[in-house]
Amino acid sequence: MMLRLNALLALLLLLAGALALIIGPDGVSPHLIADWLRGSDPAAAIIIADIRLPRVLAAAAVGGALGICGAALQALTRNPLAEPGILGVSAAATLGATATLYFGLAALSPWILPLGAIAAAAIVTALLAAVAVRTQGMASLILTGVGLSSLAGALMALILNFAPNPFSLSDLVNWTLGSVANRSLSDLAISAPLMLLGALLLLSQRANLSLLSIGEAAASTHGLDGNRTRLFVIAGTGIATGASVALAGAVGFVGIVAPHLVRPWTGHDPGRALLPSAWLGALLLVLADLFVRLLPTDNELRLGVVAALAGAPIFMAIVLRRGRTKHG
Repeated sequence: MMLRLNALLALLLLLAGALALIIGPDGVSPHLIADWLRGSDPAAAIIIADIRLPRVLAAAAVGGALGICGAALQALTRNPLAEPGILGVSAAATLGATATLYFGLAALSPWILPLGAIAAAAIVTALLAAVAVRTQGMASLILTGVGLSSLAGALMALILNFAPNPFSLSDLVNWTLGSVANRSLSDLAISAPLMLLGALLLLSQRANLSLLSIGEAAASTHGLDGNRTRLFVIAGTGIATGASVALAGAVGFVGIVAPHLVRPWTGHDPGRALLPSAWLGALLLVLADLFVRLLPTDNELRLGVVAALAGAPIFMAIVLRRGRTKHG
């Protein structure tokens, strides 16, 4: 069952990626990929290799990273509403990235910006994990996440307020809205390995996250090392989320929507939901970015805005359904 689910989602992702490569504002151009592969059309090489392919790969990488991070956080906290955006991890990573831009540190090395985003994301994830251990209630965790997100947002506003010129302000605002436009294969070469590293750390804890579903006390009797599991999940989530923000800025709600949609197909097993959540997150973001590209607007709508507009209603529906379940 799991093999078929992962294979189906991977196939749908490949189809969506191919669709995104051949569809543009001027319509469908199925010959573009063939012309690019044959090298018969220089314009096709520019459109595919320099513009569309890096964009599709970036959307897939970011969506996959956020999907698996959301599934891992939900498993660790045993809270279906946990995800990097809702809990302030993405906001902290955005703050870390923009701080390196504001202080001019990002110009020193291409690694400074992703490392700043990862460090900020890891700090907030560690704080959330500590809260989750001490308070089992959902409200405390969500409120902590909201508080951390608000603090990061306030510091972001402070940075924007002191932006030295309109060009710097525009650059900083772009990171808060989220986008994979104008990304290059060089950008992917820096961020994608870090996202892969974070995902591998999370996947290494699949069995432990499944065991956590019965409660940490009960799981410890079956040999679970809770501290080690938390460390790996915190590190993996911080690295993957920070790298995704470094590549695309703040993109919310993917981490809650993808695990929620795949959970019924995985037997509600938190560990088994990790990989399908990554595939579905990648698929959703590739389709969302294709939608952004095809919108007939003068200024391209930001990917993070589309993700929020689509994800917020789903988030509210999950909250309301949980409320009815508890009081039903």
